[in-house]
Amino acid sequence: MSRRVLGYGLAWALAAWVVSPWAAAQTLSLGDDAPKLEVKEFVKGEPVPKFEKGKVYVVEFWATWCGPCRVSIPHVSELQKKYPDVTFVGVSVWEQDQSKVKPFVKEMGDKMAYRVAMDSVPEDAQGGEGKMAKGWMTAAGENGIPSSFIINGDGKVAWIGHPMEMDKPLEKVAAGKYDLAAAVKERKEAKQAQEAFMKLRGKLIAAQQANDPKKMLKVLDDAFAETPALEAMLGPVKFTSLVKAGESKDALAYGEKLYEKTKDDSNGLNNIAWSIVDPENKNKPSADLVRLALKAAERADELDGGKNPAVADTLAKAQFDTGDAAKA
Repeated sequence: MSRRVLGYGLAWALAAWVVSPWAAAQTLSLGDDAPKLEVKEFVKGEPVPKFEKGKVYVVEFWATWCGPCRVSIPHVSELQKKYPDVTFVGVSVWEQDQSKVKPFVKEMGDKMAYRVAMDSVPEDAQGGEGKMAKGWMTAAGENGIPSSFIINGDGKVAWIGHPMEMDKPLEKVAAGKYDLAAAVKERKEAKQAQEAFMKLRGKLIAAQQANDPKKMLKVLDDAFAETPALEAMLGPVKFTSLVKAGESKDALAYGEKLYEKTKDDSNGLNNIAWSIVDPENKNKPSADLVRLALKAAERADELDGGKNPAVADTLAKAQFDTGDAAKA
């Protein structure tokens, strides 16, 4: 798979989160009362003793050793600036040496522009045994960081997920337009998909390493038939495999559906386009597929305001492949 397509779908699912060794049965779900904030101390910003009714909160979990956390922390800071009435609290969890937390926060500086606290870990206990780690992460069945929880004005857990995916749900919760019942249903399906994916990942890796798109399609179709919710996670991988297998008619039909689902996601659109125009493809895409690539790349460029170099590169290749060398 190409360098960019591999960065979406399968690779994201395989490696987007840093996984914890501490996992347990889920006892905290969307719609439940938010657990208490039981932290050792606040190392940045004013302490938050409790959740107040009528206010929205974000509790974000991270660790000093977590590479993806360094990427997501500045994004969380941007959201704090965008929503000044929402209280953001970053909590360091799963630390084996909490003495590293304060220097880390100091090093991040303005990139970490929200309240920060350390988990309350019993003396001589491991990081995963902290009160926040157990009461929030473990209780919710979350075994990867970074991870964020949105608490609505009623003190209920409204959303749980990766902070890079928090923009839209936070916007709705802050505006009082969030459908919690629908979120509960979606969360349940996502958890089922995640469990199925963990069982499937060995077959996916084997198919990827075999560099056999038809083998990958067989693995994916069997998995989707057994667990339909998996398609939301791995649909982009199926599309890429269809293109690489030279199944132009099926790829076009699937790609059009995928486009509609991702038409407001510049990264997803960019990967649809690059899957088609990737020069490493052994099978030449049909003219209809190339036009789909151009449509997806143009939409992605529009969403990014023409400022994303990766999208611009894809767009230029799509323009060239559709015969518009001058514009490319």
